[in-house]
Amino acid sequence: MQSLFTLRDFYSNHGLPIPENIGKDIGHFNVFKIDEYMARLKSGEMRYDRRSYFKISLINGRNRAEYADKVIHIENKALLFASPKIPYHYVPQDKVQSGYFCVFTDTFLSKDKSGVILDNLPLFQPGGYPIFNISDEDYAELEQLFKKIDGELSSDYAYKFDLIRAYVVELLHLGQKLHPVQALENNKNAATRITDLFVELLERQFPINSPVQRLGLKTAQDFAERLAVHANHLNKVLKETTGSTTTAIIHSRIFEEAKILLNNTDWNVSEIAFSLGFEEVAHFSNFFKKHAALSPLHYRTGAKV
Repeated sequence: MQSLFTLRDFYSNHGLPIPENIGKDIGHFNVFKIDEYMARLKSGEMRYDRRSYFKISLINGRNRAEYADKVIHIENKALLFASPKIPYHYVPQDKVQSGYFCVFTDTFLSKDKSGVILDNLPLFQPGGYPIFNISDEDYAELEQLFKKIDGELSSDYAYKFDLIRAYVVELLHLGQKLHPVQALENNKNAATRITDLFVELLERQFPINSPVQRLGLKTAQDFAERLAVHANHLNKVLKETTGSTTTAIIHSRIFEEAKILLNNTDWNVSEIAFSLGFEEVAHFSNFFKKHAALSPLHYRTGAKV
């Protein structure tokens, strides 16, 4: 079942110790050197996912960032901002990479602590281009800021997190002064990528292996939000590339899984309905009848005769 990629996932997937304060109300912050981080990865690629945390990266090296509706190429040095709103897939193009990145939660940089409302910043709005090519001079200035953050994080200064918040806010303002990199992909490539990502998100939820497992993405709007595109645009793209609407594709896949569960498990209809995201058994029965011209129970009986 597809889920939000959390900070705990980030640490555990890369063999890093999970910090004690990761779930505390004060929020979480950490900073990493990219070359040391990349050495831990079997593959430098980060799969397309929606993450539960914010990230700011100072990048030195060729890379490619793939969003649902665009691809952005980083040719040399860049500053990247990532938020929980906008999933992306990150693909290094060079083996040698350097720079820094920091990860933090919205609680760490909440308005009462920083004066900033992260969700209101243009950097973190869906549909934007949160990657900025920077000059060598810009890189040197930003690198010094990250070094200050890194040094402060390991200090024993009682108010170090207040100081780090000020540095992060400075990073945000420096980013907003820059001009974003423009996407170079054509509409055909973008449509293919959106379709592929939609199918990936849909299929990642299956198979359903337990009656307590439940679909997280059930509607066209669910998928559009996860892909950070408008629902009408997603529907238009899928209609062009597959000939079917978003809803039709989702319903077809749910129907196929319903048949599998009715044929191959001893779960009752209520359990199957719940696992497939239906709030009421009656809604599931009506859905199934619409596709099979049989009730779930009649289908199960006939399939096992």
